[in-house]
Amino acid sequence: MYCPFCGHEETKVIDSRLAGEGRQIRRRRECVDCHERFSTYETPELVVPRIVKRDDSREPFDEQKLRNGIVRAVEKRPVSAETVEAMVARIIHKLQTVGEREIPARELGDLVMEELRSVDEVAYVRFASVYRSFQDVTQFEDEIRKLQQMPSPAVRRDQLSLLPRDRGDGKGKKK
Repeated sequence: MYCPFCGHEETKVIDSRLAGEGRQIRRRRECVDCHERFSTYETPELVVPRIVKRDDSREPFDEQKLRNGIVRAVEKRPVSAETVEAMVARIIHKLQTVGEREIPARELGDLVMEELRSVDEVAYVRFASVYRSFQDVTQFEDEIRKLQQMPSPAVRRDQLSLLPRDRGDGKGKKK
């Protein structure tokens, strides 16, 4: 890696640690020529699939378009910007790990609805109304009925898992 200060082509790594919730590596580097120090961040380069629209047209994934849709759904709701960014990051991560070159727009919409449902049910219904093109009040009622029949995010978090895992209290920890 070239030194950003003097342009010398040789630097040495003096410290490495995880960053970005374990999805990045932060490396502290020092130039062997001018001895200036700087940080670099290393992330895996995973491809986000192209989106196949209903009319069979294809377009590249647009992170800003995803963020704008979520922001519109949570507008005037008690959802922080950090929560929105975390939702966007989780959706992108799921898209990157799907292993496909293309996915239907419907699958992306379902991922957004899944995230919104776990964060704010009103935002979920707002998004669903646009995403599924509700034409009348009965479609709203049907969606709300479905939502009421599903366990709430708080109930799902409080349920015990059947699989062993680290719960932070020493119980369920793998040995």
